[in-house]
Amino acid sequence: MDRRLELIAEMTPAIWIHLCTIVPALVIGAYVLWRRKGDRIHKLLGRLWVGLMVVAAISSFWIMEIRDGFSPIHALSAYTLFSVTAGVWVIRTGDNRVRAIRLHRNFMQSLYATGILIAGGFTF
Repeated sequence: MDRRLELIAEMTPAIWIHLCTIVPALVIGAYVLWRRKGDRIHKLLGRLWVGLMVVAAISSFWIMEIRDGFSPIHALSAYTLFSVTAGVWVIRTGDNRVRAIRLHRNFMQSLYATGILIAGGFTF
């Protein structure tokens, strides 16, 4: 038990920011992915989720305790920033609505799987 408290005490601000954004992103993302799409709640929670994912990805670049420097998991952070940008851009600018929705869904589902589930699995 004391070791767990030591680990918490040793956490850097970047780790705290990362945890405080990724944990709600895990829950909100799951809810958004499995509920009705396109309504006001979907858009509101989607914007919140995107913001959390951006902050989590950016904060991860300052987390280097596992290695001294960047690790392969940081590539997932770069992928997160790309996917968030692409997913938002395609849904806002897509001229073919059906295609835009499909691409948006693919970007966001893939981001949830890689940016949260796979990255989290490697971390733990």
